[in-house]
Amino acid sequence: MQESKLEPEQIARVCHEVNRGYCQALGDDSQEPWDAAPQWQRERAESGVQMHLANPDAGPEATHEHWLAEKRSAGWTFGLKKDEHAKTHPCCCAFEGLPVAQQAKGYIFRAVVHAFK
Repeated sequence: MQESKLEPEQIARVCHEVNRGYCQALGDDSQEPWDAAPQWQRERAESGVQMHLANPDAGPEATHEHWLAEKRSAGWTFGLKKDEHAKTHPCCCAFEGLPVAQQAKGYIFRAVVHAFK
């Protein structure tokens, strides 16, 4: 694992807040601040950080693949709208099938993690 100046949880907090700001720029205000975010969401962010620290050559598509694997293991499937009750999400697809605005999240997450190495 690559050495980091911060603990994975601290990097995950920054990744989460950067993603939250990016989502807000896209008109999505559904993301809670880190301290109010559900525990599962904080754990997934930290898991993504650990994945990139352990695999420094992993590209931005790996961020999405990691997220997608965790979503699918929790029973989520593709749906035209995000629906927490039905567990559907429009991003439950291959990275290449995502709109560029959603692909950007993988680039941003990876860049933030690598900035702390």
